[in-house]
Amino acid sequence: MIVLKTHSELERMKKACRISAESLSVAEELIRPGITTREIDRAMHDFIVRSGAKPSFLGLYGFPASACISVNDVVIHGIPGDYHLQEGDIVSIDVGACCDGFHGDNAYTFPVGQISEENQRLLRVTQESLYKGIEAAVIGNRIGDISFAVQSHVTPYGFGIVRQFVGHGVGKALHEDPEVPNFGKAGHGPRLVEGMTIAIEPMITLEGDAVTIDADKWTTRSKSGKAAAHFEHTIAITKDGPVILTKR
Repeated sequence: MIVLKTHSELERMKKACRISAESLSVAEELIRPGITTREIDRAMHDFIVRSGAKPSFLGLYGFPASACISVNDVVIHGIPGDYHLQEGDIVSIDVGACCDGFHGDNAYTFPVGQISEENQRLLRVTQESLYKGIEAAVIGNRIGDISFAVQSHVTPYGFGIVRQFVGHGVGKALHEDPEVPNFGKAGHGPRLVEGMTIAIEPMITLEGDAVTIDADKWTTRSKSGKAAAHFEHTIAITKDGPVILTKR
């Protein structure tokens, strides 16, 4: 069931989304060769708590950290630990915050120092595809129009679109209906109406759409072993067009 938000609920949700977005800025300031992913997670956790919110991911389905921190070939759900970031890595950070009964959810892939040209292109195209999807998120369109917009932008570059994981609704629960795939047919799926709040999150690899999951049951890697990028915004469908709630 898709839960529509009233104007007052949307105003409450904006705070959670703002904190989620600002926590990514906290991470960005720390990213450098030598820092561990656990140190980044700890700083993000402390910021979210100081801001009067709770980390949405911590304990969710048993996840052991406040942020998913995924390096290089890890697409999503990377568990922060003792890995020291290295020059040339790319690191995807997915984080959410819960405040006033509502969640915000967003992700960004950061370069660590100077990265390869192919990884630069991967990050650029993945982020562009997110905004193509957002542009299609207007009243009267359907979820499939968002999916098609993302896919149409990525496919010409030959990159892989992960199909096993998709975007989703966001609200009082972190994961609500509807699912928002990054592939699909225009004109298909639930119709977009005012009051919907969804997370659009392209997960794109340099090669192939298949993934594998480590023995920890979380860490999700590209099966090809090639790098992956992940960008995400929580948006609201409004009569004035899509509004990015997690804009930094």
